[in-house]
Amino acid sequence: MPGENLTRDEARERAALLSVDGYEVSLDLRSATGEHDGDGPRTFRSVTTVRFRCAEPGASSFADLIAPSVTAVSLNGRDLDPGQVFDGSRILLEDLAADNELVVDARCAYSRTGEGMHRFVDPEDGEVYLYTQYEPADARRVFANFEQPDLKAPYRFEVRAPEGWTVWSNGAGELADGVWRFAETKPISTYITCVVAGPYHYVTDRYERVLEDGTRLEIPLGAMCRKGLAPHFDADDVFLITKQGLDFFHDHFDYPYPFGKYDQAFVPEYNLGAMENPGMVTFREEFIFRGKVTRASYEGRANVILHEMAHMWFGDLVTMEWWDDLWLKESFADFMGAFSLVGATRFTDGWITFANRRKAWAYRADQLPSTHPVTADIRDLQDAKLNFDGITYAKGASVLKQLVAYAGQDAFLEGARRYFKRHAYGNTRLGDLLSVLEETSGRDMAAWSRAWLETAGVNSLTPQVLLRADGTVDELAVVQEAAESHPELRPHRVAVGLYRRTDAGALERYAQAETDVEGPRTVVAELAGADAPELVLVNDDDLTYCKTRFDDTSLATLREALGDLTDPLARALCWSALWNMTRDALLPARDFTELVLRFAGRETDIGVLQTLHAWAESAAVHYTAPERREEAGRRLAEGAAEQLRAAGEGSEQQLAWARFFARVACGRDDFELLASLLDGTVTLPGLEVDQELRWAFLEPLAAHGAADGKRLDEELARDDTASGRRHHVRCLAARPSEAVKAQCWAQVVESDALSNALVEATIAGFAQPSQRELLAPYAEKYFAAIERVWTERSIQIGMDVVRGLFPSYEDSRATLDATDAWLASHEDAAPALRRLVLEARDDLARALRGQACDAAAG
Repeated sequence: MPGENLTRDEARERAALLSVDGYEVSLDLRSATGEHDGDGPRTFRSVTTVRFRCAEPGASSFADLIAPSVTAVSLNGRDLDPGQVFDGSRILLEDLAADNELVVDARCAYSRTGEGMHRFVDPEDGEVYLYTQYEPADARRVFANFEQPDLKAPYRFEVRAPEGWTVWSNGAGELADGVWRFAETKPISTYITCVVAGPYHYVTDRYERVLEDGTRLEIPLGAMCRKGLAPHFDADDVFLITKQGLDFFHDHFDYPYPFGKYDQAFVPEYNLGAMENPGMVTFREEFIFRGKVTRASYEGRANVILHEMAHMWFGDLVTMEWWDDLWLKESFADFMGAFSLVGATRFTDGWITFANRRKAWAYRADQLPSTHPVTADIRDLQDAKLNFDGITYAKGASVLKQLVAYAGQDAFLEGARRYFKRHAYGNTRLGDLLSVLEETSGRDMAAWSRAWLETAGVNSLTPQVLLRADGTVDELAVVQEAAESHPELRPHRVAVGLYRRTDAGALERYAQAETDVEGPRTVVAELAGADAPELVLVNDDDLTYCKTRFDDTSLATLREALGDLTDPLARALCWSALWNMTRDALLPARDFTELVLRFAGRETDIGVLQTLHAWAESAAVHYTAPERREEAGRRLAEGAAEQLRAAGEGSEQQLAWARFFARVACGRDDFELLASLLDGTVTLPGLEVDQELRWAFLEPLAAHGAADGKRLDEELARDDTASGRRHHVRCLAARPSEAVKAQCWAQVVESDALSNALVEATIAGFAQPSQRELLAPYAEKYFAAIERVWTERSIQIGMDVVRGLFPSYEDSRATLDATDAWLASHEDAAPALRRLVLEARDDLARALRGQACDAAAG
């Protein structure tokens, strides 16, 4: 719709003209329950009053609103004709006064795509649950506003809801005369306002702290979920992490939590991991675990809780001016999530997860054709939506970790404290942060920013070792390289570690030196004279952001003794480096999978083990030469079954290997074992086949024709819940049938009847690596459909379809050529759509290079 995609230039022009004094928003959500009348979307009434000033009286501007209809518009007491001033996404405001009052009475639509006011009906009990999700610009689907982050204002919400419901918003609320009224917020951006409403299960607690000035800070805590998930809701652990995080941030930020209460809602069909709405954080309900999970899952949830909490300061209290500086909130929250996880909770090995998982996301994103500097060039809202990526989050966090090593932790935290106090409730740009860091560190932040924040790409660091005749190190140097497309050689603060095997066979570090790597080659003088190393790790302790390479001796050592490396962080870094080499076609996929089969069973960090499982599966499916795929799959299945039987009874490793075995099962014996574990005729001591694991076992059976629709329906009858229905849809879509695939395609591509969660489940089941021939006809259909889908559907559904249905399993030159042909003939397509296709093309081209490397290995 014209005007829906707000540009940066439009936002800057409007911000220069307008200042917002406050909003009053009245929502009537009683239409959420009961029968729906009419053929159009189910709607609710939204009445907004906005008071704002105009720097140039007589000028024109616009307010944002995406709604099926507008009943009335009043500007400064003048009734305007909605048909004349509202075009479906904008309300034209002409002849503005110095002080203005805009009143908009609209009918807004409930969402089924997780954008705006999402409405969910629980199939288990028929209860209706509502929540809002706005980032980057979907508040305009719920109330009229000026939808850009730098037009902050205080908000007063009032909500009418069905009888028996509870309603929450950013501020504390109370029910009187059938209306929920909420305390006025501090000045915040539109995208972090929030309403949650329904018959949620709600648990409360309280956080108390005496501040340095002697005053007592009391924060009411709440946590909620659907009633159907209440038996699984471990709210005590959520509150524990919450309190530990609040203690940590109060200790380090010297700025009390500024938003009153702290509620956390775990909501259904959520598109994101979580959202940092002040006072009312929302999370995807999958963080409530219906079955047994590993410690890594609890660690992941704790990290997300702390990430969102860090946003209360980085993002909510101080907000970027425009989405160019999205990193000012997301990079900091990602770094602070890991920093506080290690410093405040039981998950003291959080930096291992960061090195192994988060940075892998960053390395992939930074090598795509769409890579961008951490400070990005965000032209419009579609750009903004796509830039919630591995660079903005994980690379930015890695860069900040490097900054802490470069400037010092004390200087970094003092800079943060000054930043909060100087810019509280305001908006900032890159320079505002750099100036305080320069004050506190004495470092040249402009030069650091140019190298790390304003250029794209990832460097590779490789050791060079020259030995003396007596076997000691004559010279050890670090060679730095960059891709031709992004040739910047950055300054790196690194620790270089030397490792060798002990008499007992352990591979341990015996020497280390921290140094600044600059330019193409840096000599580490401190290590001259050391005994000859068997392994050199050039980013020991993971201080910088780089791809680590190995010299020949180090690589040979890892092939023979990776499992003997005693330090878990060093081991994780080596695994990450080997995976990057596989993706870069420097290490054959067969070598990587064999390393996993040989050494993963000795991995003590459960998060690393689960990451290795994912990488090994990807290596076998995408990077293995086609003629070796069957053998690679069989080897992985055999190895997984062997490790499953060898794992400790009831251990996390046992559970992880069980899930991995299900994903790579490929032969009759594998399917018989899965079926026997499901029906209980075979048991493995300690392995509890709970409902979540049952669905994990059923998907490969369905995908290989060993479980039909009737069997899947029987399982749904056993687990007829919202979660069960998503699993059921995914397993149905996985079946190897032309009719099934055609139905899935029609449901996702040709219809908008499915909710966002069921679209996601259908796509996940549709694309099975074992069904390449069955999926082949959909490559041509994909390229014929995606521009229409992008135009007609919401951006979230468009992203899901374009990413999820790209014919990646048709990994041949013909698919690459078809992708290039589409790009060449659609140069005028939406830039965000082209970006998604370019990224998928790059993944495919990388896979083909990996396959060639694997084939050349003989």
